[in-house]
Amino acid sequence: MRRGSTPLRFEQPIHVTRPLLPPLAELNAELEKVWASGWLTNGGEQHALLERELAEWLGAPNLSLFNNGTAALMVACQALQVTGEVVTSPFTFPATPHVLSWNKVAPVFADIDPETMNITPDTVAPLVTGATSAVLAVHVYGLPCDVRGIDRLAQAQGLKVLYDGAHAFGTTIDGEPVARFGDATMFSFHATKLFHTAEGGALAVRDAETKARVDLLKNFGIRNEEEVVLPGINGKMNELQAALGRVVLRHVAAERARRERVGRIYRERLAGAAGLRIVAMPPGVTDSHQYLILRVDEQGAGCSRDALHARLKRFNIVTRKYFHPLCSQYDCYRHLPSARPERLPNAHRVAAEVLSLPYHGGLADDDVHRICDAIEYSLAR
Repeated sequence: MRRGSTPLRFEQPIHVTRPLLPPLAELNAELEKVWASGWLTNGGEQHALLERELAEWLGAPNLSLFNNGTAALMVACQALQVTGEVVTSPFTFPATPHVLSWNKVAPVFADIDPETMNITPDTVAPLVTGATSAVLAVHVYGLPCDVRGIDRLAQAQGLKVLYDGAHAFGTTIDGEPVARFGDATMFSFHATKLFHTAEGGALAVRDAETKARVDLLKNFGIRNEEEVVLPGINGKMNELQAALGRVVLRHVAAERARRERVGRIYRERLAGAAGLRIVAMPPGVTDSHQYLILRVDEQGAGCSRDALHARLKRFNIVTRKYFHPLCSQYDCYRHLPSARPERLPNAHRVAAEVLSLPYHGGLADDDVHRICDAIEYSLAR
């Protein structure tokens, strides 16, 4: 099977993403500073510089760095004193509901909007009870939630609002950074993310007082040599992670531009394909360029998402079914009343349609064309 004179099958697997690896010489220059200082963790110079640089880049002045995004969300629940029940999305990575369980908080799953794929004020409101203390919403694929609507609902009901912004690095809404909404927003800096520190994350909070509490909670609650004031954990980012992040940040704009080019080719090539639709950002939203998501309508395409996923593997094209199964289908959550499939019809439908395509700056134009050819071939079977 060939595209002209080019085989459709790639010799090496083409994955959904590939870490942005900056020139090693640039990283070594920063690591030499770390070695010279002899300071490897506990808030050294690299940590302080990266926290300041990211706070400016993300428009989030009260930003705290973490060793991973999950720890950041766990601490957010502690810092905001979340208790009882929290309304959240079933259409997300498992870390989202898991941080609630680890805080002994019961997740309550709300259905999602069939287009934005996010929970909404209308799906959240009927689930709010006297036990509800917060909403944990997800900017899935970097598509922002109805942040203003959720904030209005939360204010009316006396709820906290936490956002899982793992996919929303650089997302803005009508020019406003996504971190400006709600009480806290988590960012993930895992190696699969466009901006990364290999492992890492950050928490952006509303005010300096909350940041001070967050900083205590991520460092065992230690205030000084003789005072431990809170039951904290070890969630700190180390100097090696921070040094890598500072170098990666210099190359984020170029990576975003390359991904934008890749996305244009996908959209042009697949625009007329029956039953296929690439998810687009709504007007006024800056794309984070974290993922490129294809929705497969089985009736229109003549092929299910699962069948297309399997067929593309024959060409060494490794797509991902983000997010299938739903979190509400996991053994640890399926017993919850809110997890019953009949209460989450949109989430189940969307989870059966979405396919994350290879999307990173390392893809050459011809690579993207070959992937599109393989998709077209797979649908024509």
